[in-house]
Amino acid sequence: MTLTTKCLSVLQLTDLHLLASPDATMLGVNTAHYFHAVLDMALAEHSAVDLILLTGDLAQEPCRASYQQLLNSLNPLDIPCICLPGNHDDYALMQQLLATTQVNCRKQVFLNNWQIIGLNSQIAGSPSGRLADQELAFLASCLNDYPRHHALIAMHHHCLPTQSSWMDTMMIENSQELLALIKPFPQVKAVVCGHIHQVMDITTGSVRMLGTPSTCFQFTPASPHFSIDKAAPGYRLIQLYANGRLDTRVTRLPRPLVGLQLDNEGY
Repeated sequence: MTLTTKCLSVLQLTDLHLLASPDATMLGVNTAHYFHAVLDMALAEHSAVDLILLTGDLAQEPCRASYQQLLNSLNPLDIPCICLPGNHDDYALMQQLLATTQVNCRKQVFLNNWQIIGLNSQIAGSPSGRLADQELAFLASCLNDYPRHHALIAMHHHCLPTQSSWMDTMMIENSQELLALIKPFPQVKAVVCGHIHQVMDITTGSVRMLGTPSTCFQFTPASPHFSIDKAAPGYRLIQLYANGRLDTRVTRLPRPLVGLQLDNEGY
C-alpha cells in the first residue's frame, strides 16, 4: 500500500457480547445474529476496508466457543483485524485463540503514514478501566519512536465523561495521565473506544474522542442509571488521510432489534 492511496478505511466494531452458543440471547437479543448483520452491512457499504478494529467486550461468555465463533467469522475476510479486550473478555484466551495472520491481538499496526495503537484498559474482575504503567509506557514509546506517523489510539474504556453517571463510574481511572501523555504529540489525531454502547464525538485540544454503538443493544444517552435504548446496532467507519485528516461517521442497521427487553436493571 502506497501513500498515493486517497484514504485508508478503518472499520470499528465493538461490544459484540458473543455467547458460547450462536443461538443464545442476552437481554432478549441474539448477539451473534446482530454482529453478523452489522458486519455484513458494513462490508456491503464499504468494499475497501483496510483494517477492522474490534474494541472489546467481544464475548459476554469469554470461552473458547465464543472466540472461535468470532475467528470463524473474521478469518475468511482477508482483512487485517485487531482485537482488544474489554471488561467482559478473557484476554489470555483471546491472545491464544485470536492469533492468526489476519485476526490477532497486535498492539501496533502501520498503515501508510499512520500507526494504530491498541491499549489494554482492562482491570481483571472489574467493569472499570485503567491503563497500567506498561500500557502508558508502550504508548509513549510508539509516539516517540514514530513522530512522522499520524496516530489513532484505540482502547475499550472511555476516557472522557459521557454524561451518563452510572457509566462514568467505569471510565478509565487514570484518564488524566493518558490525556497528559498525548498532549505533547500533535500526531495523535483521535482516541476511539467502545464500552459505552452509544455515540460520542468530543474534541479536546486537537484530539477527537470517539465512542461507538454496540453491534447489539445500546445504552440510553445521558441516563443517570442503567437503561437500555431502542436505537439500532451500528458501526463506525474511520477514514484516514495522508495529511493527517480524519473523517468518521456512524451507521446503524435500518431496523430496531427484535426481542430486546427494555425493562432490565443490568446484565
